[in-house]
Amino acid sequence: MDIKAEIGRHTDEAEQIITSYLPEEKGYQKTVIEAMNYSFLAGGKRLRPILMLETYRLFGGKSKVIEPFMAAIEMIHTYSLVHDDLPAMDNDEYRRGKKTTHVVYGEAMAILAGDALLTYAFETAAKALDIEPQNPGIGKAIRILSAKAGIYGMVGGQTVDVESENTCDMTKEKLDFIYRLKTSALIEASMMIGAVLAGATGSEQKIVEAVASKVGLAFQIQDDILDVTSTMEVLGKPIGSDEKNHKSTYVTYEGIEKSKQDVADLSEKAIAQMETLVVKNEFLTELLRYLISREK
Repeated sequence: MDIKAEIGRHTDEAEQIITSYLPEEKGYQKTVIEAMNYSFLAGGKRLRPILMLETYRLFGGKSKVIEPFMAAIEMIHTYSLVHDDLPAMDNDEYRRGKKTTHVVYGEAMAILAGDALLTYAFETAAKALDIEPQNPGIGKAIRILSAKAGIYGMVGGQTVDVESENTCDMTKEKLDFIYRLKTSALIEASMMIGAVLAGATGSEQKIVEAVASKVGLAFQIQDDILDVTSTMEVLGKPIGSDEKNHKSTYVTYEGIEKSKQDVADLSEKAIAQMETLVVKNEFLTELLRYLISREK
């Protein structure tokens, strides 16, 4: 399998699906919609929608019911980046090689665009009820999306992250907590929603959640590594921003080489757990393996 070519093909497929759910730029509120769409269309790996779709297919899903959830998870991810880049947070001027939303539209409009993306994500997810109203997994999928994005998920992790800046009380245990919530939670949501909507059993859903948790942690550690080792041109955003913002990272505690080894170990453990499932999806397995060596 040419994994890069396959990722490109799956990214194009996900892009076509998720962009079809964007709102039209019209009305008196057009500016906030433009800012939403600017943020959403700034590029990116579309990893979460791809993981969701491929997990759905893994368990035999064939309907379009997954599509509004694919758009919704990417809207939530995008809103988190818009707010993350704000002056009150990381104060970054570039994201994915483009000027960040607050630089282009102003701070107030960036805040509103983030709010709008989060709200519109749930409006979009609810469209699944029009596609497959008899699917008993839709309610649970919306609940997963809410929990993994909220105070017991991404927002909770971000809260501890913000409170830990410029303090001396950061510990490895607290850092693991931040990563599990801030990054792993949305990856867990992506894969769990795919499994739930396809009718996976409760035990299968637990395996998927455990796999996604490891993938999310490996993904965030790799982000920390790239923040030290990559370049602005490759990464599409400023490097060294963690150091600039006085953030303790996995690399701070473990060093580059140990961090790289932990990414590989977590990824291999995730793949081994995936292989305990009766169902198989070769691309999904190879995608998880590829995440070890990504450069951006």
